Parts: sequence; C-alpha cells; structure tokens
Amino acid sequence: MHLQRNALHNELHARPSMYFEAPAQVFHLAFLDEDDAAGRIVRTLCDRHVAMADPRQPLGEIPVGDGSLRWERHTEFLTLTLLMPGRHPSAWPELPPVLAEVAGAHAHLLINADQVRVESEADWAGDVAAYGFDDPLGSNLDQDKATVWSDLRLNGSGLNRMLVVNRRLDGRRLGRMVRRLLEVETYRLMASLTLPLARTLGAELRQYEAELLALSDDNARAGAREAKALLERITSLSARVTQSRARTRLRFSATEAYSQLVFERIAELHESRTGDCQQLGTFIAQRFRPTVRYCASTDQRLARIGEAVAHLGELLQARVQVEMEEQNAQILQSLGARADTQIKIQKAVEGLSIIAISYYLFSLFKLLYEGLLVLGVDLSPRAALMAGTPLGLLVIGAVVHRIRDTRRH
Repeated sequence: MHLQRNALHNELHARPSMYFEAPAQVFHLAFLDEDDAAGRIVRTLCDRHVAMADPRQPLGEIPVGDGSLRWERHTEFLTLTLLMPGRHPSAWPELPPVLAEVAGAHAHLLINADQVRVESEADWAGDVAAYGFDDPLGSNLDQDKATVWSDLRLNGSGLNRMLVVNRRLDGRRLGRMVRRLLEVETYRLMASLTLPLARTLGAELRQYEAELLALSDDNARAGAREAKALLERITSLSARVTQSRARTRLRFSATEAYSQLVFERIAELHESRTGDCQQLGTFIAQRFRPTVRYCASTDQRLARIGEAVAHLGELLQARVQVEMEEQNAQILQSLGARADTQIKIQKAVEGLSIIAISYYLFSLFKLLYEGLLVLGVDLSPRAALMAGTPLGLLVIGAVVHRIRDTRRH
C-alpha cells in the first residue's frame, strides 16, 4: 500500500460541516495567515481552554460553554467558527469574549467577520424588519426549505449579519447551507484582496504602455548605431515588467481560484426569489463579478505588455543579427581577397626562390668544376655539364616538392 494512501483518502473527510438545529447563533471570523499568525492563534486558544486538540492539525474543535469553537487552517487564512445553540435574548448578541479577544489582538489580520442567526419557521419574528436590516436582500434556499436575509452591511462591531429561517432542513443540511453562506463571504473577501493591488498596478501599466509605444517608434527609426542603446532600454523595461508580474502573479492566481469557489457556492444555494427582495446570491455575484473581471483584465494586460516587450526585443535582436551577418560577410569577403593576394605573392616568391636556388646551385657546380681543374682532374666541360645537370635538376625538383608539400599542409 502506498505510504500516502490513508492521508490522501481521508482528505474526503478532512473538513466536515457543522451539524446543528435551530435556533442557534453562528459567529465566523477569518484571519490572514501572515508570519504564522494562524499557528499562534490556535496554540493560544488550545492553551487557554485546555483543549485536547492538536494545534498542528489543519482542523480542530474546542468546547466553549454550551457551544463549540472550530478552527480551520487554509492556505492563506484561518477561520474560527463559534456555534452557540439555543435561543438568545438579544437578536444580535455581541461577539463572545473568546472571539473578541482574538479579534482585538489580531485586528490587522481580520479579513472577514460574520454573524448568522438561525431561527425555525415557527419561532422567528415573521417580519425581517424586526431584525434591523436596512434594504434587505433575501432568497429561498434549496427549493424553499429555508430562507436567508441580509443587508450585507457591517454593524458597529464590524460584523456582517445574516438571518436564516429554517423550514424543512435537517441538522446536516442546515449546517452545510450555513457553511456555504459563510464561505461565500470569506472567499469573496479573499478574492477582493487583489483589487487594491490591481488599482495600484494600473498606473504602472500606463507607464509601461507609454514606454513601449516610444520604444516601438524608436525601433522603427533607429539605425545601427542606436541599436545598442535601444536594446538596453528594452531590456530595462522587460526587467521591470517581469518584476511586476512576479510580484502580482500569486495574488491574481488566488483571485481566480477564490472567485470560482464563490460562484460555485452561490450555485449550490439553489436560490429562488422571496417576495420583492433581490436574491442574496444574485446581488453578490453581480457586484462581485466586475472585481474579478477587473483583476483578470489587469493580469492579462500585464501579460500582454510583457509579450509585446519580448517581441520588440526579438525584432531588434533579429535586425542586429542580420546587420552583424552582413558585416561578417564583408569581412570574410575581404579576408578571401587578401588570401588570394597572399597566395599570388607566395607563388611569385616561390618562383623567385626556385630561380635563386637554381642560380646558386649551378654557381656552386661551376666552382666545383673549376676546383677539380685546379687539382688536375681531366674533365671536359661537356662531361661536367652532362654529370651536373641531372643532379641539379634532381635537387631543384626536391626543393620544389618540399615547398609545395609545406604549402599544402
């Protein structure tokens, strides 16, 4: 059996939903996990409440009074969900101390805070106005088995409030439905983290586009002498574009992934209209989709600028390469002409050398002949010529062969 089989199989059950019956209050906080903040929060909660849960696990649950506090560690954030079953005197009670303490200590990391009041159809007030919503949004869920209302506005404590009236959902399906509502808000805000970055990046993109246009015009007019300076400007722009893409790519990818989860969770609500209210999921999708599209278009715009700069650099390099090849061809042609001239000169020198060698060789034979005559050797000029000529020709032939063999090598 593979070593990871059990761990991979158990991922199916790694994040079970909450199961509860109405009435209940559900508080949900999400914190960005920066510098292991999630680990510190979970360890603090386990130490404070003497929990037997392992803080190193991605999910755990701590009993808090009559309720339970669940933590879930995700890639970029930590969620704390406090379930308090039973009816409460106040429609919207304050954030419980166990969560208020964490929220106060890590306020700069708090990205989402939701409060869900769950009522049964028999016990709710019967009028959404009794719960203090201004201009409420509402939807029937899962074929009218439940109804959700909210105005999607933060109250004085920074909580986004939602009211769920249960009709025919059992505890399991009710827990899953509330979980989907909470995930819609958490994933929506995590996806929206990229919006300020995209807006800031817009100014950089306009500057990049202006520089790219100027470089394109200069490239069309530039000569061979300006190619090096132009290539340095293109390389500088390409480096800055690459740096911007490396700095933002992770957030743009995260927005794409989170937005897909938001739309999936909204579809899983199986919404239908209730009264004259605009549907909650439809409202969120309509207002959230422009954010997703703006971030996606900014990412695509940056990618297109990078491709255009790379293409411009390739065009310039191709032109420089062609000019270098033409210069190399001219140099090779000049070298060929010089080589031909050198060969001609070498042949002339070889001819003169052979003539000089022949002259000195026959002069040497003449001196030898005169020396023999002085010594009293009776040798006629005709005999000396017949004897010396083949020897001289043989020596000259050997010298010519040696010169040609050296030149060939």
